[in-house]
Amino acid sequence: MDKQRQFRQQVKTVYRLLLVVFAMVGLITVAGIYLIADPSLSAFKKTTTESEYITTSKEEDDDSIENGVHVRTGLIDAEGLMTVVNNCTNCHSSKLVIQNRMNRERWIATIRWMQETQNLWDLGGNEEIIVNYLVTNYPPNKKGRREVLTDIEWYELQD
Repeated sequence: MDKQRQFRQQVKTVYRLLLVVFAMVGLITVAGIYLIADPSLSAFKKTTTESEYITTSKEEDDDSIENGVHVRTGLIDAEGLMTVVNNCTNCHSSKLVIQNRMNRERWIATIRWMQETQNLWDLGGNEEIIVNYLVTNYPPNKKGRREVLTDIEWYELQD
């Protein structure tokens, strides 16, 4: 009987040890989940009270012109540039303007489409300035076939 009592005592000790280990793992898991849900309670958070300021780089805030190009937008420097920047880049990137090359009618039709479907405001007198700028600086590209190859020494393929 003595061995049986000793065995039971060992089983109880192991059982208690396992309970303690599982309880600790459970507490750590619950604490981890709580810290993930509410990280403000973390002991590892920053304790400094310094204010963080959002700063813009010089390029983002700069309306300078380099090599005939507006630095911030990449648009060509010409009459009406700032009207285009102020009216067009509020809603979309200037790259959208640069990649679309159209004639006067198409630019006006695009503006009307934006007014009807994209909530573009009435441009008033600025519309003529904008269209003139776009037609002058971003007209349609004439795409055609490549030039005929000349001065080429052709050879016959052999079987």
